[in-house]
Amino acid sequence: MSRLVAILLLFFIAAPACAQPAEPMRLPVDAHPLVFQTAKGKVSLDVEIADTDSERMQGLMNRTDFPENRAMLFTFDETRPITMWMKNTPLPLDMVFIAQNGRIAAIRENTEPFSEAIISSIAPVKYVVELRAGAAKRLGLAIGDPVRHPAICGQCAAQ
Repeated sequence: MSRLVAILLLFFIAAPACAQPAEPMRLPVDAHPLVFQTAKGKVSLDVEIADTDSERMQGLMNRTDFPENRAMLFTFDETRPITMWMKNTPLPLDMVFIAQNGRIAAIRENTEPFSEAIISSIAPVKYVVELRAGAAKRLGLAIGDPVRHPAICGQCAAQ
């Protein structure tokens, strides 16, 4: 009987630990800001860069503490239509799809938290920027606006 009690006790102690959400990924803030050149002027944001497969897969999943003045830049190895989703992502986001030439190709605003619906660039792109929902409108982002960061355009970030 004591063996059964020990097994049950172990189950009830271990089960809640398994049900806990995964620890969110927090990438370091890059030394260079991400700069949007908008009709309102230049807007600089602190940026975390997801440039490996595992970082791109994790993204902002399980994050509840993403600041308003921060962006996450996803870089891809090739230019192609990119699809994203909001699985395990509790914050609504704006997704800004950026072409290889560093210009905004598409903006998907106010994505639905925890949704598994596909969010597509439709056009071929090489980068995606995730922002807190409402930021694209607040910053005045528009299709065709240039986006500058060394990960996107090398030395152009200083321009």
